[in-house]
Amino acid sequence: MTRIDPATYCPAHFLWQFDQGVATVTLNRPDRKNPLTFESYAELRDLFRALVYVREVKAVIVTGAGGNFCSGGDVHEIIGPLVAMDMPELLDFTRMTGDLVKAMRNCPQPVIAAVDGVCAGAGAILSMASDLRIATPATRVAFLFNRVGLAGCDMGACAILPRIIGQGRAAELLYFGRNMTGEEGERWGYFNRLVEPEELLAEAGRMAAQIAAGPNFANAMTKNQLNMEWDMSLDTAIEAEAQAQAICMQTRDFERAYRAFVAKQKPVFEGN
Repeated sequence: MTRIDPATYCPAHFLWQFDQGVATVTLNRPDRKNPLTFESYAELRDLFRALVYVREVKAVIVTGAGGNFCSGGDVHEIIGPLVAMDMPELLDFTRMTGDLVKAMRNCPQPVIAAVDGVCAGAGAILSMASDLRIATPATRVAFLFNRVGLAGCDMGACAILPRIIGQGRAAELLYFGRNMTGEEGERWGYFNRLVEPEELLAEAGRMAAQIAAGPNFANAMTKNQLNMEWDMSLDTAIEAEAQAQAICMQTRDFERAYRAFVAKQKPVFEGN
């Protein structure tokens, strides 16, 4: 895989900004509420796969342009062509979309979804696959697959969504495909916080900057364990965390924190 330089990276199907360790991905088709295409799916997947090897990026914000997050797969550029595909072609597509979720979960950087307005279908999945989620009162999240004749089990929704909001609430959203409001999402624990639309990117930036200034190796370890421990027994999880923490105790950041505490100073982490 070709290593990307975050300072010069220039994607074809979304916007990219990089500043002081924080990368911002902006879905940028505001005239149609930022739908995804075959090409943008693939480019996002390749980006998150590449970020595994880009230590300069400490945190990632995903957002949408024009007051909406993402309306899902483009009706004309994805949904229409899918109707004409045979089963092997359809499976290639569904595996590719699932690979985007895997890549977001497997990259070491915490991903923050900054959500406003429409967040539907694959857009809802992008927010779900993120590690942290911020929304506005105007946000409407819809896992609307059953409203177009499909199953709710799309891109890991039946595995991930219940772990965020609980089995019963996830079942309600997946069976009915209804909108979850921003207020409802915050109350259910889907959104970490609500802010006004004009404050959304600033708040996401503050969260990302705080993460970027933290012990990045340790943050990556935390993300890895949050994902891995889904499938572990409690005893196995405790042992895995013992090993992960022992590894983190070997880092210079741990030593920096100790020496800063002794000197009554704020630690400056360097991610090693």
